[in-house]
Amino acid sequence: MTMAGLRTIIALSFVLAIGFLLVILSSALWQNYLPLLVVATYVVAPIPNWLCGRAATSDDFGAESHGVVDFGRWLTGFLVVMGMALPAMFAHCALISYPAMVMSITGGLLIYGTIITFTMFFQEDPDF
Repeated sequence: MTMAGLRTIIALSFVLAIGFLLVILSSALWQNYLPLLVVATYVVAPIPNWLCGRAATSDDFGAESHGVVDFGRWLTGFLVVMGMALPAMFAHCALISYPAMVMSITGGLLIYGTIITFTMFFQEDPDF
């Protein structure tokens, strides 16, 4: 592993830890654990994109079926938006406070951003 790869992993783990810390603090500071649902949506969000990307088929002429890939991207986008909208809805319904909403959304975006950045940096290119 190169030194740049090690630095990238350390930086990404630091940002991921800050994201989880923000989400946990948004729950613990106000004694309301509903913002922890954001963690579930951001952890599950990349899975449809990964599964549908693997399920995409190509025929003998090189044409790929993009319908499955598009569905996976749509479902991932839905889960990411739900991760931001859920704390906003909870704050609007007065189930959580507005500072908890801001901390939860910020932490969730850091978590998802770290997952996306990790997959971009460490994606293997197919060798032909």
